[in-house]
Amino acid sequence: MQGDEELSGNDQKVYQAMKESGFSSEEKMGTAERITQVSRLPKNMVLNALQSLQSKGYVRRKVREKAAGYYLVR
Repeated sequence: MQGDEELSGNDQKVYQAMKESGFSSEEKMGTAERITQVSRLPKNMVLNALQSLQSKGYVRRKVREKAAGYYLVR
């Protein structure tokens, strides 16, 4: 991935966890809960990283019935 330097440590960990889990499309998105388990970071750190990744255009959030889903766009 290019532009790693613009991602903080937690952003990078969450990005890698999502990549390794295959959360790479709308059909294969993961919940914040699942990403928290995979990344082994506290949930609020994961949520902050997801928000940061969203604002930088790495992650999309899709609102669903029960829990929002997240997937990588780049």
